[in-house]
Amino acid sequence: MSHISIQDVHKVFESGGQEVHALKAINLEIPQGQFVCLLGPSGCGKSTLLNAVAGFSLPSTGVITVEGAVITEPGPDRGMVFQEYALFPWMTVEQNVAFGLQIKGVDKAAIEAKVAELLAMLNLTDFRKRFPKDLSGGMRQRVAIARVLALDSPIMLMDEPFGALDALTRRNLQDELLRIWTELRKTILFVTHSIEEALYLADRTVVMTYRPGTVKCDIPVDLPRPRDVASPAFNALKKDLSQLLMEEQSRHNQAEFRGAAVD
Repeated sequence: MSHISIQDVHKVFESGGQEVHALKAINLEIPQGQFVCLLGPSGCGKSTLLNAVAGFSLPSTGVITVEGAVITEPGPDRGMVFQEYALFPWMTVEQNVAFGLQIKGVDKAAIEAKVAELLAMLNLTDFRKRFPKDLSGGMRQRVAIARVLALDSPIMLMDEPFGALDALTRRNLQDELLRIWTELRKTILFVTHSIEEALYLADRTVVMTYRPGTVKCDIPVDLPRPRDVASPAFNALKKDLSQLLMEEQSRHNQAEFRGAAVD
């Protein structure tokens, strides 16, 4: 049985009195412990699909299951990491990480031990008394990841978590995430616009079409880790994915041009 099963999922929104078909006939099977990236142009439905797996926005038709159970709402088995960090600004680093455990009613000693473990794992121990405003973007995202890990969700859903970071910080956090994934073997579904990021991180890269979002292709990334972004094999895959994405970006541009001409 797949850990996450997405079966014939469609999503239709109402916008300005018209139907917008965001997703069409999405079918994906994701085994336990696999790292999967969703890749595609803006407007292809990557985040819409991720939100459906999270339970924030249910499919119009079709079904999504986790270990055979149909998703009808958010749940503790799925932890979400957003691009915007989503930290509580009035809480310190350690208070942010502890928050979910407190809500669950975990005893104080266990919370303190878990928070200490995660702060050490993410190199945040020296910053435990700081507030989010006093941290860099990279540090804030480390805190957001630690807060999700505190709940020990078997699935991590990540919506362009490194998209707003500079290149050096981004690579550093990619390596941190891979280290954590290698150690804990969470199932990760990760949304990105970056071809290089997808190839650097993922076991599989799922390329989505421009609206309505469908699966254009599902490409295994059979490259040894740690991955060398300068290697011929890496760049051959990057070239293939670039061509696939440019086709969809062209469709996006043509749709925008037609819309502008109508207006």
